[in-house]
Amino acid sequence: MSFSGEVKEELVKLENDARHCQIAELASILLYSGAVRADVSGAGRIEIPSDAPLVAARCHMLLERLQLTQESGIQKDTNVIKKTLQTIKYREGDSIVNPLVIRSLCCKRACLRGAFLSTGSMSNPEKGYHLEFVCGDAQQAGQLVDTLAYYEIYAKVVTRKKYQVVYIKESEEIVELLNVIGAHISLMNLENLRILKDMRNSINRKVNCEAANITKTVNAAAKQIDDIQYIREHYGLDNLADNLRQAAELRLEYPDATLKELGGYLTPAVGKSGVNHRLRKLSELAEKLRGE
Repeated sequence: MSFSGEVKEELVKLENDARHCQIAELASILLYSGAVRADVSGAGRIEIPSDAPLVAARCHMLLERLQLTQESGIQKDTNVIKKTLQTIKYREGDSIVNPLVIRSLCCKRACLRGAFLSTGSMSNPEKGYHLEFVCGDAQQAGQLVDTLAYYEIYAKVVTRKKYQVVYIKESEEIVELLNVIGAHISLMNLENLRILKDMRNSINRKVNCEAANITKTVNAAAKQIDDIQYIREHYGLDNLADNLRQAAELRLEYPDATLKELGGYLTPAVGKSGVNHRLRKLSELAEKLRGE
């Protein structure tokens, strides 16, 4: 199962005893999934999505707890449909949840939960961070953006074909959304993945940095050896001052040694900066000889 599916599976199992929150979540599922429609006669109709079993299961559970269903089923009983639409304070032709239903913060949470169940999806966090809601129109997208902002989650909207897509890409804000809608197990799983991902990235950065430093050291040593060999052939190491001659001979003898190690081989011992100064003088001399 995908990570997105795991989140929805967790949300479907959540217990929600407050009636006003149940109404908010039901309204969100019905309106954001486009389940509320008008039939040929103009009467209201509610279609529970059959291609999304988790959404259908949650919807039926909420209907039962709100005592809105009958044995004949919601799609066939006009009285049940009317009562349901009255309960969620549906306004004819509206595609958003009635603001009266989501006045309190707890009901806003329930609304976001219903929206994610019906239109939300999330990418595999091991590959990247992306959570989105596919909305039917700009009104729905606007309501979602405004509701998310109550929890300092700042989503963006993009048009995709005929839909308005509300999306979040910041991992911290995705974590906060999972917390808000009550997907706490999924939140912990995501945090664990984030920690592992950060650790891998940190290790990779260190390895790359060390590799770069090694490459830089090797290249510098190769250049130093090349300069010293040129000096030996065109000037002679014996003509160098004692301190430069010692540094030159040690670099030829220990081509892989670090500057600190070379300094320890000198008598008396010299620090890293002192060795670097001598090798730089040798490099300058080699360049001068090449110029001549």
